[in-house]
This record gives sequence, C-alpha cells and structure tokens, in this order.
Amino acid sequence: MVVSLLFGVPIAFALAGAGILGIWLVTGNWGAVMGIVGTCVYRGGAEYLLTTVPMFVLLAYFTSASGMARNLYRAAASWVSHIPGGLAIGTIFAGAVFGALSGASTAAASVLSEVALPSMREHKYSDVLSTGAICLGATLDLLIPPSVAMVIYGILTETSINKLLIAGIVPGIILGAITVVIIFIWVRINPSIAPGRYLSTWAERRRSMVDTWPSAILIVLILGMLYTGVVTATEVAAIGAFAALLIALAMRRLTWNAGVSALRATVRTTAMIFAILIGATIFGYYVTLTRVPQILIAYVTGMNLNPYVVVIFIIVAYFLMSMFMDELPLMILTLPFTFPLITAIGFDPVWFGVMTIMMVIMGLIFPPVGMVAFVVSAMTKVELVTVYRGCVVLIVGVFITTALVMIFPGLATWLPSHIR
Repeated sequence: MVVSLLFGVPIAFALAGAGILGIWLVTGNWGAVMGIVGTCVYRGGAEYLLTTVPMFVLLAYFTSASGMARNLYRAAASWVSHIPGGLAIGTIFAGAVFGALSGASTAAASVLSEVALPSMREHKYSDVLSTGAICLGATLDLLIPPSVAMVIYGILTETSINKLLIAGIVPGIILGAITVVIIFIWVRINPSIAPGRYLSTWAERRRSMVDTWPSAILIVLILGMLYTGVVTATEVAAIGAFAALLIALAMRRLTWNAGVSALRATVRTTAMIFAILIGATIFGYYVTLTRVPQILIAYVTGMNLNPYVVVIFIIVAYFLMSMFMDELPLMILTLPFTFPLITAIGFDPVWFGVMTIMMVIMGLIFPPVGMVAFVVSAMTKVELVTVYRGCVVLIVGVFITTALVMIFPGLATWLPSHIR
C-alpha cells in the first residue's frame, strides 16, 4: 500500500489493491477473495449514514454560492478592524461561523481566500499573516458542526454522529479564541505585518449584521436540531442543504450555472469519498483477518503503561503521519488500530474523535503535505513556503487546544452528554 501511494496511485485504489493482495495471501483462495471483495464493495457504499456526506457537502457548496461567507467576513471585519491585526482576526471569526455552514475545509479555504485576502492586502497586511489566518480559519469547520470528517469518524467507529458533531463546538471555540490571541500578540511584536487599521461606523456595523441573517438562520437550524436530537444527523444534513438552497434562491444569488456547478462538485467530492471508503473496507477486512489490532491491544495492555503515555504516543504518531497524508486517508488507515486500543484502555470514543480531528487539522496546514495550505496557495497565488510560514506560527494554537482537551476531557464530552 505504501509503495502504491509513493508511486502516486490514488488512495482508493491503493487501499483496495493492497487489501485484495493481503486477503489472498491470508486465505490462499481466489474465490474467497472475490466473494469478500464483492461484499466489501456493497458494505462500503450502502451504509445509510453515508447519505449524510453528500448532503453536508451540498450544504457547503450552496452556502458558498450564495455569498454567505463574504457577508460573514464583512461583518466580522467591521467590528474588529480597528484593533491590531483586526482583519486577520475577522478572518478567524468568519471561518468559525462559516464552519457552522460548511463541513469541507478545502471549500472553506477556497471561499475565505477569495473574500478575505483582497481586503487584507488593501490594508498592507503581510501575506504570511493573511494566508496563515485563512488556513487556520478554514480548518475550524472540521470541529464546528457540520463536519464531514466527524461523520466519517462516526461511521468508521460506529460512534454517535450527533454526539461527535456537538463535541467539536467547545474545542472549536477554544481554538478560535487562542488563535485570535496569538494573532494579537504576533502583531504587537511585529506591527509591520498588519499596519492598516480603520474604524467602521456604527451604521456600517449594524448594516453588516443585517446581511448575516441567512447564516444565523441556518446555524440555529442545524445546531438546534443536532443538540435537541429531534432528527438524525442524516436528516439534519438534508434539511440544512435544502434550507441553504431556499435561502440562496430567496437572496437571488444562486444562478442556474452556479447551482449546476454546486451539484457537479458535490457528486465529484462524494464519489471520491465513497471510493476511498470502499477501498478502506476491503483493506479493513484484510486487517481483521490478520488480527493485528487484537495483537496490538494485548501487547500494549500487557506493558501496563499509563493510559496517557499511550495517548501521547498516538498523538505524536498521528502528527508525524499527518504531515504526509490527507485527513480522510489518515483516519481510514489508522482508526482500525488506534480506536480499539483507545477504547480498550478506557477512553471515551467521542473524546478520541475530537482528538483525532485535532491531529487532522495539524496535518492540513503543516508542511510538507498540507492540503488546505495547497488550496490557499493556489487560490491566492502566494508561494507555498510563505503560506506555511504563517501556518507554523498559528499552529501553536492547535497544540495548546489539543493539550487542553487531553488534560480536560470534559471540554469535548460535556456538551454531548446533554443530548437527548
């Protein structure tokens, strides 16, 4: 599998090919292999909960096409533009709120690049600070619901998706707040990276808030349904996508071409995710046949290590792997080994879901392979090295938040414990 990835084979085919070879090596029966593969292909795509994925992706594209992110950024910037680094801080706020309307970090990165960078460049902000803020702001949607990554984690580990989605809210707010503090301190130390400031009038601020009403409606609708538990995660995704469509039509911002483009992009993204999940199901069957997870659990528990030592080791391993792998393959490849181990030593699966997403965030913005950093670099025409320079400073907030969630698990588990 690793060799296939190094030679550029798409992750879905690398997983499926390696899994098929592994099953044959274990069973020695080609007929059995074909029977298993046929079952895996069906199981990998027929899971009812997977209908959540295209709905959340479609929600992201509809909100993007309706210009909600642009209104959110303008509102945030009008309130904080007068403080040092205010426009970068406004980007973090906009990213956090847009995260409650999206769920796909690359889509958020693309939108924030278009709406935030021109304003920051107009006020002489350095590209290092600007692109770093865009990257961090875009990754907040992995924690703040709806989050496609959380849905995938829930499906792979059979953990409550509603609880997982709610679990990311508090850590997401903490990460956003710490990042804002880091930006403020950074600009105080080096004012040249954000020299431009301006004070918006109260009339401009009020007007900007009026423009955010569609976002407020969607956020209240999505979070309210998730928290009360009146509907399932799949139904939340479908209702959210349909509401986003109605709002976009009511605002007269969704043209025919934009609507078709949103549907096509949703189909492409969903097909990619489903192909990876089918490949992961085949590879996972091979892993099950080898009994490697059970052997690993027995070995680690036999060492009588402190559970937090095991967690720290897993976090370091995730961080190293995340530097070379996108979030979906990372979770698919590691969870068959790490999740049984974590639950066996007594940790909460919802808590570990938040910890996993924190590791994914690191990988999305940290060199050498940070998918969000790639998207921001391509959208802004800023050199990738420059984007990474900003990310390396702001990723300190991710480290701090990860440490806080590990030390105080209630930050991730308290809110989900109140779901009906």
